[in-house]
Amino acid sequence: MTLPTLSKNGGRIRADLQLVADLVPAGVRVLDVGCGEGALLHHLAQTKNVDARGIELRQEGVNACVQQGLSVVQGNAETDLKDYPSDAFDYVILSQTLQAMRDPRGTLGELLRIGKHAIISFDNFGHWAMRLGLMFEGRMPVADAPRHTWYDTGTIRPCTIRDFLTLCGDLGIEPERCFTVHGGGRTREVAPGSWRARLTARQAVFLLK
Repeated sequence: MTLPTLSKNGGRIRADLQLVADLVPAGVRVLDVGCGEGALLHHLAQTKNVDARGIELRQEGVNACVQQGLSVVQGNAETDLKDYPSDAFDYVILSQTLQAMRDPRGTLGELLRIGKHAIISFDNFGHWAMRLGLMFEGRMPVADAPRHTWYDTGTIRPCTIRDFLTLCGDLGIEPERCFTVHGGGRTREVAPGSWRARLTARQAVFLLK
């Protein structure tokens, strides 16, 4: 299916963000880690009436969030999440940020300590086009191309769906639900271990408990 991607002001949000938003119940406490300029947080606050909080590394992102009336602080998730009490939030979201972490394992553990549920989305570097590109062109795939090349991309820990599931297994985490995002914003729910999803998904969204 293809999910609607209209934001609160009639603009569009990414298909993976809409997918994340659909997984969050109304009226819960939410922390968006690496919230950027607040597109998802604002959408959740407007459509789900959640208690929306965020943490963002870039000052310009924090400023954009505050201008929208969002409660966002500047901070580094890899060092500052430890300051949050356990079970402080119902849902903790990490959208397109895990692969920029130097310690994804530690970060994932912190997310599930401070949140009863965690929603993680990331680019799938096991997509068939990335595999073929590396095989035939001999060049490292870059998920956010053409804006970046291998030496200036924000992705420092590229991973596949299978890599992420292995990490979950190492931490004793059993994914509750798994969704994939394909070309044109098409989305579908799949079994976490689906080989077809590992080859065809451009992005993955996992709900963890």
